[in-house]
This record gives sequence, structure tokens and C-alpha cells, in this order.
Amino acid sequence: MSKVRVAAFSVSIDGFGAGPRQSLEAPLGVGGEQMHEWMFPTRTFKRMFGAEGGSTGTDDRYAARSFENVGAWILGRNMFGPVRGPWPDEEWKGWWGDEPPYHVPVFVLTHHARPSLAMKGGTVFHFVTGGAEAALTLAKEAAASKDVRIGGGVSTIRQYLQAGLIDEMHLAVSPVLLGHGESLLGGLDMPALGWRVSESESEGTAQALHLVMTREK
Repeated sequence: MSKVRVAAFSVSIDGFGAGPRQSLEAPLGVGGEQMHEWMFPTRTFKRMFGAEGGSTGTDDRYAARSFENVGAWILGRNMFGPVRGPWPDEEWKGWWGDEPPYHVPVFVLTHHARPSLAMKGGTVFHFVTGGAEAALTLAKEAAASKDVRIGGGVSTIRQYLQAGLIDEMHLAVSPVLLGHGESLLGGLDMPALGWRVSESESEGTAQALHLVMTREK
């Protein structure tokens, strides 16, 4: 059965999913990149960008699992780029170069319309102005029997959580303290929303604690 899920989403020990002041120089916010250091050495991450080698332990297993059976993605506009307000032009095509690592349709939440953007490797960005539920409907249609992955950022995940539209979340808790930024679960009563921790795993060489949460319907 297909799911709507968050996977391989990094958070700091103090609960932040992004640093403050996202910019072209700091795509994950100031200090945010250090939360993702568990993934950078993995074989899965290196293969995403055409490199060889990489680690094959627990971190890589969860990184690889995050891409399994994904038929479509949903991203908030900030995950697509640092441009704010109306699109000045169509020059910005994302953070990832000519061949993004998605290889499936990606639905970007935005208040400002823009034509769909086809990239190398099968990624097509669709810009959705009708809101989160409209984007999910389109993503489910595009994914067919596969999963829809909510890629972030924090505000997008919180929006889907509060609407009860996510089935499963894998969080990679990195051993870093940000002190400030965007809180992922702050103010949310997760047990009241039906969530429980179904998996918890780390080991000697892992650089993150991997938590999988599922929602009881």
C-alpha cells in the first residue's frame, strides 16, 4: 500500500530541522549543513551525484531506504530555491544542477505560478499554487501505486502533519546543537495526533540516531 512519508529528514538534538536565514550561500540556513553530515559520506549520497565509494553501514541503509518506492515528491518553495515573491524570471532551476536527484515528478508549493520545468534524468518540477492538499492530490496521481515523499522544508512538513496527511516519518537525529532555527515538532502534540515511534536504531559508526514514527489511523 502506498504511503505519504517523510524520509531521511535531519534534525538537531534540540529539535531544529533548518538553521535560520536561508540564502544562496546557506541553503539549509546558517549552521544547518552540519545536521546532514551523517549522509554525506554514504554510498547512497555519493551515487546521487555520480561518485563512487562511500560508507555502507546503518546511515547508508536508511539513506537508500528513503528513495525506495518513491513515485513523486512534494517540496516547499524554500526547498526549491532562495527566490522570494514573484518569480523575476525562469533562470533559477533549483540547487542541484542540470540533473536533480529526484528522477520523478516533484510538486513545489508556491503562491506564484510558473510553468513546469523538465530537467535531465526524469525530474519534472511542477509549481502548485492551489495549496498543500491540491499538491498532494497531484502527487498521488503522478506516483500511482508508489509513495509520495514530503521532502520539506520544516513549515511544509508541519503543514502536512497538522492536517493528518503523513503516514510515516524517518528522522535522522544528528549530534549537533543549533540553538535556533526552524523547530520541526515544537508545539505539536504528536501522541495526540496518533504518532508513535516504531523503530529506533544507531550503531558504532553511525553519525545519527534513526527514528521511524508511524501514525495510527
